[in-house]
Amino acid sequence: MASSPPPKGLPGFLRRSLRNPYDDPSGDSGMPTSTADERYGPTSTVAAGADGTTADTASVSDAETDTSAGPVVDEEEDLKREEEAVEAATNRVNRKFRFGLSLGGGGGSASNDGLIGEASEGDDDGKNSASVPKTDVQLQQSHSNEEQKDEEINKSPPPLEHKLSYKDATFEKTINAPVVMVGELRKLSWNGIPPKHRPQAWKILLGYLPANASRREHALDRKRSEYRDAIAQHYDIDDDTRTMQEQETLRQVLVDVPRTAPDVVLFRDDRIRKALGRLLYIWACRHPASSYVQGINDLATPLISVFLSEYKEDVDALDGKIMDDISDDEMFEVEADTYWCLTNLLAGIQDHYTNDQPGVQRMVMRLEELVARIDADLTQHLRETGIEFFQFSFKWMNCLLLREFNLPCIMRLWDTYLSEGDGGFEDFHVYVCAAFLCQFSGEIRSMQFDDLFGFMQNMPTGDWGDSEVEIVLSQAFVLSTLFDGSDAHLVSQSG
Repeated sequence: MASSPPPKGLPGFLRRSLRNPYDDPSGDSGMPTSTADERYGPTSTVAAGADGTTADTASVSDAETDTSAGPVVDEEEDLKREEEAVEAATNRVNRKFRFGLSLGGGGGSASNDGLIGEASEGDDDGKNSASVPKTDVQLQQSHSNEEQKDEEINKSPPPLEHKLSYKDATFEKTINAPVVMVGELRKLSWNGIPPKHRPQAWKILLGYLPANASRREHALDRKRSEYRDAIAQHYDIDDDTRTMQEQETLRQVLVDVPRTAPDVVLFRDDRIRKALGRLLYIWACRHPASSYVQGINDLATPLISVFLSEYKEDVDALDGKIMDDISDDEMFEVEADTYWCLTNLLAGIQDHYTNDQPGVQRMVMRLEELVARIDADLTQHLRETGIEFFQFSFKWMNCLLLREFNLPCIMRLWDTYLSEGDGGFEDFHVYVCAAFLCQFSGEIRSMQFDDLFGFMQNMPTGDWGDSEVEIVLSQAFVLSTLFDGSDAHLVSQSG
């Protein structure tokens, strides 16, 4: 009896393997004989499975002798389905490749065979993607995974840890000590103070903050409280209670405040202007010997800029944007700190702002004598063209070069002035002015009165930075080494 044919829908190689090897195409059933001479005839072998069972397999010759129409048609349909599956898988892989190109994943061209090979290598189960094509959902998941990998690859590497230079590390160790050695701090500050430490260093060098760190908080609270009391005493009062001198002083302060650093955005801010006007007026009320003099307003600008930066590190305070993040309490602290530091600074040069300003006149005279010694040709040319030193150097002394340099340069300049101690803003400033003037000796000696007068009133320093300032400071140091403590440079070489 012939066995039932294998079920349709199975691949051809399975149908052939499941067909009964004893089926006779002619309809006769019987046990075929097998001899040594019939080794290539229809035979049957038994193969052991992995689970110990056996399965009958037919030889290829048996399939070739099968001439029934049903099996042949089934095999053709199976082959057709296999070809369609391969074609569908190829199309999906090509779409996947093109999608990767559109994301910038690569360029160039590749054959279908290579693409199928790539897809099969990426399958988790190790099977060929042509035989088990991916669904659209799987492809979308694959695309999402690839995008995530690309994002991880394209992410910038984490920034390298910033390593402090020897100078910065030494300064940080000094400024953060429980008790700051002021002498050591002065030595380090001469060559410039790191911006992050400048607010604290200036307050210590100006004598506002104690060197002992444990006493600073109490000192700040006491000083700021005193300033708050001074506001109530001198500023927040009715105008009728002010004397005529106080009213005139207040009027002059309010006129000068809008003129202060007009090219710096920060000093156009209303809160800055209010704080500046208030502290200048209170200082004038508490120092009646000099009262307010034009030029003192300029001296407050570096202090305000530096002390603001203490609240927002790595932010340029001069562009004014920092004011959006400064609270009223912080603004009051900046104002109080500026008032006390300005007071201590002016204490060493107060005769610059008393009647007739004898301190400024003294410094102008020393400058003229010093330049006569180090650049006689320059001094002679100025005399011949009718330019007096007092005409251009008065404001250099009165405003400490604040109208010749931009504020970043002034901050660097003041680092050195503060490190020089009491004589920084007077004695050493004269040497700086001499070195600064001699920087332009060649240009000055080529000009006549009209051009020279305009040049001296507007020195070309708008694009100067720390490097140019440090050259001037170095030359000033040499001059101070040669002439400081000697009266020879103050004697006119006439006759």
